[in-house]
Amino acid sequence: MGNFLAGKAVAVTGAGRGIGRAVALACAAEGAGVVVNDHGVSVDGAEPASEVAQAVAAEIEAAGGEAVAVADDISAMAGGQRVVDTALARFGRLDGAVCVAGILRERMLFNMTEDEWDPVVATHLKGTFTVFRAASAVMRKQGSGTLVGFTSGNHQGSVAQANYAAAKGGVISLVRSAALGLHKYGVTANAVAPVARTRMSANVPMELKEIGEPEDVAALVVYLLSERARAEGITGQVYTIAGPKIAVWAQPRELRAAYADGTWTPERIADFLPGTVGTDPMPMLARLDAMARAAASGDRPNR
Repeated sequence: MGNFLAGKAVAVTGAGRGIGRAVALACAAEGAGVVVNDHGVSVDGAEPASEVAQAVAAEIEAAGGEAVAVADDISAMAGGQRVVDTALARFGRLDGAVCVAGILRERMLFNMTEDEWDPVVATHLKGTFTVFRAASAVMRKQGSGTLVGFTSGNHQGSVAQANYAAAKGGVISLVRSAALGLHKYGVTANAVAPVARTRMSANVPMELKEIGEPEDVAALVVYLLSERARAEGITGQVYTIAGPKIAVWAQPRELRAAYADGTWTPERIADFLPGTVGTDPMPMLARLDAMARAAASGDRPNR
């Protein structure tokens, strides 16, 4: 066991499988006490069971670490609060909250139902909020702490996952809001957009040339939770890790601006906007043809 997180208490949602499990194990291996949260559902959010969270907690304890399992649904306010309360009851503090939990329900936007939209947004976005909300209250009083949200490269947009893409874009804005609002209290907040082999990535309709393992992602999360990251002032950032690659995403900003002499009209905008302000190319559009061919042939084109 290492000591990168020695003496810290960390809560991890979605920690029963995949990336969340790898994060929980890595935090424990680096000396943290871990709250292992997982509602134990399938990829689409069905069939909840508590055994997966309990199994990971048992695995940590068998390796000599400290862990406690919580199977609550973090899309409910009470569930997020219980994750934090469990950390306080077991460890007396909470130094890190990592929100990995997520589900998928794919459908084209024009066919998507409320039952396919609501649970995805609730799990990814509201589930991050419920834990962040409860954790930030504790961290504010402590004068320290780190929040880590999980997003995706699909926050740029998705052909058949508007619910997932919208939720993941919301996580980024939530993380940046947390970074701004909690800075004066000594609390940092960052987001991770992983590319790793998991239950979810198995259904991506293309071969990902840059992809790693859950353990790669866990190493980045451990760093973000550490005092070394806090000493560097890392907050409000979005990082991708994909095997050997690590990258930081740009902060949102205006790309170009122009000003009218007088009042804008539709005609003036039509004459002015295309050539002067222009557009910012959308990378995902360039991939649509390859994705369409893959859907027709069953192939998985390179990304």
